[in-house]
Amino acid sequence: MTDAAPTPSPLVVGDDGLTRPAWAAVDPLLREYYDTEWGMPVRDERGVFERLSLEAFQSGLSWATILRKRPAFRAAFDGFDPDTVAGYDDADIARLMGDAGIVRNRAKILATLTNARATVALRERGGLADFVWSFQPVVTPAPVSFDEIPTTSAESKALAKALRAEGFVFVGPTTMFALMEAIGIVDTHLLGSHRRGTSGVWPADAPVVG
Repeated sequence: MTDAAPTPSPLVVGDDGLTRPAWAAVDPLLREYYDTEWGMPVRDERGVFERLSLEAFQSGLSWATILRKRPAFRAAFDGFDPDTVAGYDDADIARLMGDAGIVRNRAKILATLTNARATVALRERGGLADFVWSFQPVVTPAPVSFDEIPTTSAESKALAKALRAEGFVFVGPTTMFALMEAIGIVDTHLLGSHRRGTSGVWPADAPVVG
């Protein structure tokens, strides 16, 4: 009987001595995003609306594609100002469909307009950011491998249902879990990553109360 081959580590030590997951270790854009942005708390309306919109556009595509197009998205959607986007008309839709810098998916463009209007309406209930953050779980995952990172949770399912009830679209449980990861509501950085626990929301070592 031969020994089994060792399982490759999901983490890579960079030339700067910092440990990252393999997906964030090579591409400079993804590395910068991972090091400085992904998983850090976003608590303002515009910031949450932008990320909710981009997560919807990402569906079926790689995040790297969306990240490379993010400057064009911000320009096309007026910095994701909900009031401005909520007022878009047919001319704006035609403009967006003709913009090669973004993902020209009509359903996703229309969803962004719908969600902008829902965001404005949600201010009567305290606002989008507080609404989304109210679904923060009691514990966060503590994965040591990619297989241990969930793609949905009870909270992301509840958030998706609650947002749909408020008129939002393209907000399925998987997309909402990705949003929760991106804006710091949960911490799914692998144990051992230099980013684990750096958001200030969750501790680095164990899934205990934040």
